[in-house]
Amino acid sequence: MKSMKKYLAELVGTFVLTFLGCGAAVSLNCGSDAASVVGTAVAFGLTVVAMAYTIGGISGCHINPAITLGVLLSGRMTTKDAIGYWIGQFIGGVLAAACLYLFVTTSPGLAEGTTTGANACAAGQLNGFIVELVLTTLFVLVVLGATAKTNGATNNFAGLAIGLSLILIHLVGIHYTGTSVNPARSFGPALFEGGQALTDLWVFIVAPFAGGALAALIWKAIEPVEKKA
Repeated sequence: MKSMKKYLAELVGTFVLTFLGCGAAVSLNCGSDAASVVGTAVAFGLTVVAMAYTIGGISGCHINPAITLGVLLSGRMTTKDAIGYWIGQFIGGVLAAACLYLFVTTSPGLAEGTTTGANACAAGQLNGFIVELVLTTLFVLVVLGATAKTNGATNNFAGLAIGLSLILIHLVGIHYTGTSVNPARSFGPALFEGGQALTDLWVFIVAPFAGGALAALIWKAIEPVEKKA
């Protein structure tokens, strides 16, 4: 059971790295100018920081098969665990790519930066719901992992991980919905803005709540059983 939690943690961590890092690259249209390249590089770095605080106390946060190989060859882990890590990492990467593909195919214009969203679902309510659900899930997962007393000393710097991850969430999602991941943050502005923002308000309430619940289920699946000092 303990080993399986490590493998699941690597799956989740690699999913987040691939989804948010590559998602930022898509949203920023990486390669179009120097700023987009820098933004994408920062996004990948922020993701590693966030995941280090989220799953570092569980699996060591490799989220990279090459790192796992290095750890294996240095004698710091067993071959069995290395294989489990690799399986989790590759599955996480594939799932993330599939999810990002769903984002892009439901709204090609957003991925190309030709349309924008602000307090409303720029590409429709279904797209907006998916975006807010996934991003809230990832954000709340970081909060749960970084603040957990069962996850080593990562909770000592929880604020850093949470703040940086919110920056990252916005880099990925702001083209799609304006990035809410917070029902209270959307409720007030929608009341005053009216129009489409008010019509789409249910998305920004239901999706974040669903994402928070999903994050709790994921964390329960990977949280260490024993309390760490």
